[in-house]
Amino acid sequence: MQAIYTAVATATGGRNGQVKSDNGVLDLEVRMPKALGGANDDFTNPEQIFAAGYSACFDSALNLVSKQLKVKTGETAVTAKVAIGALGDGTFGLGVELVVNIPDVTTEEAQMLAERAHQVCPYSNALRNNVDVKLTVTNNQYA
Repeated sequence: MQAIYTAVATATGGRNGQVKSDNGVLDLEVRMPKALGGANDDFTNPEQIFAAGYSACFDSALNLVSKQLKVKTGETAVTAKVAIGALGDGTFGLGVELVVNIPDVTTEEAQMLAERAHQVCPYSNALRNNVDVKLTVTNNQYA
């Protein structure tokens, strides 16, 4: 791969610390969520940050594919649900569900576009064969 862009962020303190990008635009306190033993859910966590990045990237891939195939859609939306859990051998893993909403197309077109975007998206490509990613596709204008 020939890199086009490299993002840089540094974490200190792990799940109860700080993450900051090299340009200072991203500067967040992170905390362990309550479900993992944290005190509260008033802060972001690594899974939310991953979900935000994946959903934005997938939506961009979706719009690229729609444009390439000349399929006119309404405003698309992608919700990434990132789960963390024990794998049973003392390690942890992730699972992802992408809820992909593509209004103003048929159900078949929406499914085809989402599957094509799943082949294009760098996050999807990075996770393929390692993390289960479920695609849930709708074409509801109000989803």
